[in-house]
Amino acid sequence: MLIYVIRHGQTDWNAERRLQGQKDIPLNDFGRSQAVANGKALSDLLGDTVSQFDFVASPLGRTRETMQLIRSAMQLPALDYRTDDRLVEISFGDWEGRTLPELKLEVPDRVKARNRAKWDFIPPGKHAESYEILSWRIGAWLSSVDKPTVCVCHGGVIRSIFRLVTGMDTAVAANTEIPQDRILKISLADKTADWL
Repeated sequence: MLIYVIRHGQTDWNAERRLQGQKDIPLNDFGRSQAVANGKALSDLLGDTVSQFDFVASPLGRTRETMQLIRSAMQLPALDYRTDDRLVEISFGDWEGRTLPELKLEVPDRVKARNRAKWDFIPPGKHAESYEILSWRIGAWLSSVDKPTVCVCHGGVIRSIFRLVTGMDTAVAANTEIPQDRILKISLADKTADWL
């Protein structure tokens, strides 16, 4: 099974390196231009096979707007896609909206604990998740994919996909940079994940 995965375009919080998590922060203008460029690239990739693909996004606003811009750039109806709650970003709990330098000043021991075992670290706060917890729902989503798919989601979700599909080491997966201006090609059959 083939999945093309795209991270949402940049938000102001991304630019400020704030932990965004499940806060519903909108795209900025640069993020919108990234989404349009990804849509044009995806159109070239899929060509006449586009009708064979399912289009699915996280329900957060930044991923839905990215998907709509991608589909418009592909000359497809902007709203003709579905959302899946399992694709929502990891929750950083009480740390959402904060930067790591800010947190290092306030709770240096907690930041050190996160740096030592980022995959398994759970921030403080209600509903906060580790990457390991996130990977449980992303694994369930991957198991449900039954046709070629275009997925717009989040950096943490893509880190989980890398781990689940390729068996990437947890420390590597948790720290992998996830660009917002590229397309990730996933082959579930071959267990490969390659940036295009």
